[in-house]
Amino acid sequence: MPEEDGCKPDAEGLGPAKPPIETIYFGGGTPSLLTSSELQLIFDAIHTSFNVSYTAEITLETNPDDHTEAMLQVWKIAGINRLSIGVQSFYESDLLWMNRAHNAGQSISCINAARQMGFYNLTIDLIYGMPGLTNERWKHNFDRAISLGIPHLSCYALTVEPKTALDLFISKGQAQPVDAAQQADQFLLLMEWAAAAGLEHYEISNFAKSGHRSRHNSNYWGGVPYYGFGPSAHSFNGDKTRWWNVANNALYVQAIENNLPCTESEILTPQQQHNEYVMTALRTLEGIEKVKYPSFDALTSRAKKWEQQGKLLTDETHIWLTNEGKLFADGIAADLFM
Repeated sequence: MPEEDGCKPDAEGLGPAKPPIETIYFGGGTPSLLTSSELQLIFDAIHTSFNVSYTAEITLETNPDDHTEAMLQVWKIAGINRLSIGVQSFYESDLLWMNRAHNAGQSISCINAARQMGFYNLTIDLIYGMPGLTNERWKHNFDRAISLGIPHLSCYALTVEPKTALDLFISKGQAQPVDAAQQADQFLLLMEWAAAAGLEHYEISNFAKSGHRSRHNSNYWGGVPYYGFGPSAHSFNGDKTRWWNVANNALYVQAIENNLPCTESEILTPQQQHNEYVMTALRTLEGIEKVKYPSFDALTSRAKKWEQQGKLLTDETHIWLTNEGKLFADGIAADLFM
């Protein structure tokens, strides 16, 4: 296991000495703050340890206020070919309410600048279901993304994490609470608008034009092996072994500098493997597939009650969610767990 060799890549965990890599994703934290030399060091290390496909999808998460012509050029030269931009909203008031550092104008200008630099594979994040976001304003946000020619959208309902500033404001009556009915309504509208715009709803929160699915995330949902680097990053060997790095930044750096173990690991039980497949597959357009799941017939029988409620569809080879069922994806999946 990786503990035996500090934080170095575990080549045996994924097969060949230099495993083939089809996607690279710089995400979590703020990778757009990496300098040109830091990016080069990372890419040098990747190419030393892995066999990177010349057609690899290489994504960088970034915020609209991080974009400059110089940085776009750095990313282009480094080999980044897909940008994930945290737009969230095209309304100034929404961005202020979310305490975002960028403004609406920066969102539009950074998208245009990225395209001028040759980044055509773009995705943006949008948030719905926040207090004050009417259906009309939500439609404006969606329409603006479409008018800008964005080929991929990741859309998320606003969540309030415990002990955050927003949670405190809501508890004190200084901010409106999240309205679950409003979120459900705006999600249903989103699916309707996306279909009319020709976007494929290929995962609960993700919509794409033909040929623009996130290859990286699709592989993750499909159980393909992956490596994770950095504090708290997870890795998976594609079978039943998962390992993850220590979350504390200082301890992670110290472990690397001293070639000490910085990971923990687990072997998934058959029950855990079943539950993880059900959870991830049910969120996708393809749903649960008989060829990938040996107890498919038994699962179909258990899913009948949800089908009778109009939340699932089943046939001889697949189980998948209806639009209404997507509102209850987590609950349905949990009900189908072993």
